[in-house]
Amino acid sequence: MNIKVIVRNVGLALLVSSLFMFISMLLSLAEGNDSALAAMTISFVLTFIVGIFPFIFVKREKSISLQDGYMIIFLAWILSFIFGTLPYLLWGGPFSVVNAWFESVSGFTTTGATILDNPESLPDSLLFWRASTHFIGGLGVVVFLLLVIPSSGPVKLRLTNMEVSSLSKDAYQSRTNKTVTIFALVYLGLNALAFLLYLLAGMSPLDAICQAFSVCATGGFSTRNESIASFGSPAVVMITMVFMYLASVHFGLIWYSVITRSLKPLYRNPVLQFYTGMLVAATLLVSFSLRISGTETTLGKAMLDGGFQVLSYASTTGFAITDNSAWPLFPTAVLLIVGIICGCAGSTSGVIKSDRVLVLFKATQRLIHNTIHPSSVEEIKIGRRSVKDEEVYPHVLFVTLFFMLLIISILLCFLFGEHSANALYGAVASISNVGASVGPTIGSMGNFGREPEAVKFIFTVNMFLGRLEIYPVLAIFSLIMHPKRRQ
Repeated sequence: MNIKVIVRNVGLALLVSSLFMFISMLLSLAEGNDSALAAMTISFVLTFIVGIFPFIFVKREKSISLQDGYMIIFLAWILSFIFGTLPYLLWGGPFSVVNAWFESVSGFTTTGATILDNPESLPDSLLFWRASTHFIGGLGVVVFLLLVIPSSGPVKLRLTNMEVSSLSKDAYQSRTNKTVTIFALVYLGLNALAFLLYLLAGMSPLDAICQAFSVCATGGFSTRNESIASFGSPAVVMITMVFMYLASVHFGLIWYSVITRSLKPLYRNPVLQFYTGMLVAATLLVSFSLRISGTETTLGKAMLDGGFQVLSYASTTGFAITDNSAWPLFPTAVLLIVGIICGCAGSTSGVIKSDRVLVLFKATQRLIHNTIHPSSVEEIKIGRRSVKDEEVYPHVLFVTLFFMLLIISILLCFLFGEHSANALYGAVASISNVGASVGPTIGSMGNFGREPEAVKFIFTVNMFLGRLEIYPVLAIFSLIMHPKRRQ
């Protein structure tokens, strides 16, 4: 591996973080030197020095190898997590080392789980930094790097797949070398539009930018203790629901719809049809369950609360307008299921993704058909595209790995004394990057602050595996454990 190439590009990722630390520092000054000024200043200086050092002493290389690229991306994420803990640690309060690590990893992976009982107690500059980790993580450390990495061809394609899943490539309607640019432009456009609409709905500029960063990254960090419910505004609820949906849709489809000025690419896409159908079905199931059980007194309120929570979990955003800790088991189970399936590839949402579920559903259909009609020859089709058998296998393996890792993390939580329900709910919420879970302590209005320290660390490993979609992390460990494969 080329250490110089790795160090220089990892430094770039740290410079991105230092930029937002600098903005947070300026916000602290504008607020009259709030209590986080020293923490943000020291964090900015340290992160900037470490990030800029390679640019001064390391010569730029014209190209990188695939192995170098994987290591750059792995280290960029890890060091972003580490330096992201500095503002929390230096500010103090509830942020022990483990809590600061948890908050940083949750922010950058856009999971949105928090250890805070009272986010409103944080100074504005720290709230902005907290939301900024969602913005950086939503666009992706990978995307920031790929926009400037000089390499092209197969290397850049393979690295692009770490951030923009190959499942979504067809939806971009463009050459591979433009995929990352399109992803970034749509993401930035959604953030800008969400910010403006939140301002028009009556939010303060700080609340608007922080909520926009969270919803477009499908993260879930809010500036308020009771999340979106705190604003008491139907307009804010509607805006949030719209952007939770958009942020969980193929960004390539959004791009193509905008440049063609047509909604046909959206409503004709089979994955989006499947995802939207799942949202509608889950909303009806949850809403009627809440009404029949007496949890909600009117069907209208049940539909609003149920629809918001379903969309929040399916998009893996984790925002809330109601406390789901007292919900019956059935709607709780539905939320967990849609959180695992989640949104579409090529978006900022979760792990398994509706694309894989649809492929596996079609493959199962064909298997059943071939069992009944052994002599028939039937292709798996997603819309007009035929899916070859060798393309199905990685998706089957991915889902298998997902559930294996989920079971392992649940067993480890048991080992470290976690309550049985929280072990399951917390593991699902963290590895699916949903953030908000269900139950009395870690539900939609709860937090992870009271979880055992070891369990918090397990959940952060889950978040990282979920954000990078498992395979790239395993590839890195393979390179580390088997040095001969680096050649």
